[in-house]
Parts: sequence; structure tokens; C-alpha cells
Amino acid sequence: MKIDLSNCTEEELWKYVASHLKTQGIDTVLVGGAVVSIYTDGAYQSGDLDLILTNFFVKNVPAVMKQIGFERKGGRHYVHPECSHLYIEFPTGPLEIGDDVQVTPTEVEVDGTVIKILSPTDCVKDRLATYIYFKDRVGIEQALMVARKHPVNLESIRVWCEKENAPECFDEFLASLKS
Repeated sequence: MKIDLSNCTEEELWKYVASHLKTQGIDTVLVGGAVVSIYTDGAYQSGDLDLILTNFFVKNVPAVMKQIGFERKGGRHYVHPECSHLYIEFPTGPLEIGDDVQVTPTEVEVDGTVIKILSPTDCVKDRLATYIYFKDRVGIEQALMVARKHPVNLESIRVWCEKENAPECFDEFLASLKS
């Protein structure tokens, strides 16, 4: 898969990097703001891609990223000289949303390789988690952006909010979604 790194979208970069990693035996799931960007067709821009490693004890990420021109900067960040507008980050796993570790990502096929991304419902939960735990109002706005463009399981989101001890978060989300 070839892309123009100088002006690629978050979705294009995700597909390029994640499929390359997967062909080298490294399984990842895209989480965070880049998922919002993809599900809102670029209405939101995150500037970075957060890839959670689902393989345990992967040590060759720097070498595999170097194969496609990405250099490690700092602890978890990877940059490409032709891609100044986006960077890749590998946050510490496991894949979880708040206290929920039973997250089942959506699978997407790219040139015969299956890569993974949070589902729209889990993306909403992930963004609501930023609102719940960091009091970041942008999180609830991002959750609403995704829910307005994609079907989401409201009951699953309600139950998740209750388990996170934040039922009022769901109430606010639902009221804003209906307005």
C-alpha cells in the first residue's frame, strides 16, 4: 500500500502503518482521537494516531516502524520526515476503556490484511472516558460527533457509564444527542 505521507489523512496513515505492522506479526488497535477523525470523515482532526499493541512482549516495533521510514522520538512517539502533520504513538496497553477490558474492536481489511479499530460504540465510550476522568469537555463533544454519524448501542453506553460510576455522564450525552 502506498500513500502520500505529506498530506495523508489519519485514516490513510492508520491503514498504511497498521497493515505494515500486521504483516510483520504486530497486531494493533487504533484508539483515541484518530478514531473520531475516521468516524467523522475528518470533521475532527487529532494530529496523532494511538495504536495499542495487542501482542504481549513485542520488542521489534522500532525496527518495523523504521522499515517504513518512522523514527522513534521520545518514549512512544514515531515521526516520519515526510509526514509533519501526523505522528504515531503506542500508548501502554492493555486495550481497555475505563475499567472495561472486554473490548472487541472492529476489523477492517486492507489489501488482504485485517487491522483493528474501536467500534463506533466503543469510540463513544472512549471519548466519554476522557470527559469522566479528565473533565475534558471536548471528549463529550467528540462522542456526540461519532454518535450523530454512526449507529451506536446506547444501552451498552448507558451500562458502561453506570459501571464507571458516572450515570450522569450518560444522561448528559443522551440529552445532547437528542437535542
